[in-house]
Amino acid sequence: MAQYAVIIYEREGVEMPPEVMAAHEALGGRIVGAGGREVAGLALEPTSTATSIRNGVISDGPFIESKEAILGVFVIEARDLDHAIELAAMTPIVDGGVEVRPLLDFAVVDPPEDDS
Repeated sequence: MAQYAVIIYEREGVEMPPEVMAAHEALGGRIVGAGGREVAGLALEPTSTATSIRNGVISDGPFIESKEAILGVFVIEARDLDHAIELAAMTPIVDGGVEVRPLLDFAVVDPPEDDS
């Protein structure tokens, strides 16, 4: 199965009701029930804690100012992109959305043996 990043965007400072937090905690089980697998899940601190680096210049705050911020990301395994989209659509959202991106596989393949 291929791996996909599911990036969670929400309005900055949105309040997460307890039922949404409970739905996030149950998401891994729902993904498994739909034939996928949650590989990892990470929540991010607020953008006010960000440090950005551009052309070697370090500054406080996010790289881009916007109404929505990346609140977290999780990695899933799915049969294909359509399945990944189906699984990502289960993500509980208050006032934002999710983005699904295939992950590149940088696995090193052993070179063929030299018969000489």
